[in-house]
Amino acid sequence: MFKIKKYAAIDIGSNAMRLLITNIVEQDGKESQFNKNSLVRVPIRLGQDSFTVGEISEESIARMIDAMKAFRLLMKVHKVEKYLAFATSAMREANNAFEVVEIINKESDIKIEIIDGKKEATIIASTDLHHLLKTDKTYLYVDVGGGSTEFSLFSDGKIVVSKSFKAGTVRFLNEMVSQAVWKEMENWIKINTQDYDDVTLIGSGGNINKLFKMSGKALEKPLSYIYLNSQYAFLNSLTYEQRISELGLNPDRADVIIPATRIYLNAMKWSGARNIYVPKIGLSDGIVKAMYYGKI
Repeated sequence: MFKIKKYAAIDIGSNAMRLLITNIVEQDGKESQFNKNSLVRVPIRLGQDSFTVGEISEESIARMIDAMKAFRLLMKVHKVEKYLAFATSAMREANNAFEVVEIINKESDIKIEIIDGKKEATIIASTDLHHLLKTDKTYLYVDVGGGSTEFSLFSDGKIVVSKSFKAGTVRFLNEMVSQAVWKEMENWIKINTQDYDDVTLIGSGGNINKLFKMSGKALEKPLSYIYLNSQYAFLNSLTYEQRISELGLNPDRADVIIPATRIYLNAMKWSGARNIYVPKIGLSDGIVKAMYYGKI
């Protein structure tokens, strides 16, 4: 038997909205394969509204409706048979979140579920990492988003503990991450990794993916702490405009990449990790896999 299923995931984040369409290849006697068919990213910075004003603005709602209508049409054209749409930090904290969900459902016929930080971390952690996770090693999985950062610790090939912190890149840009939150993250990482001799980071999120692409490294090679630290210094030496004109970064990436890199560097320092692996996975991939295996 040979069969291809098409599943989709919509990730409504604090910095951008994404539609991932995945081909799932099923063959007798073989493990199902997940092949990325299409990924569409729309830079609607909902966190800028939610974290500063407390609600999603009328302009952002209108852009969300247009984006979701486009996502609906793309799923129809691709003949997607099953999808889920999850909203994270920005929508969690918006006072008008449920009103926005109802409007979008009415206008685009897409039902959005607002998930908490724990569920977000669990879905990300459920992403298939067996090709990276060696059973004799310990890994700290770090997913940096616009509104929050999720940490998951793996040992012996299994998840040990996970935690979500309100420390995302859009919050940093708006100076909304206190020293107390930094200290809380530091303490959590140090306490949960102290019993392990050698910890390696696994990073996910648009910013670490961009940093990895800029490095020119082969896909399964890690970035070192020394390299990441030098890139952080280099990016900081450039103005926002230079990061766009000289490095070719998107306007909505050129600012958030600085605080994101800082989070990864600190996670490496606090855990004692010397390297960070960057597989191209994230919440959208986790949604598809969890959906397929009946975990959500």
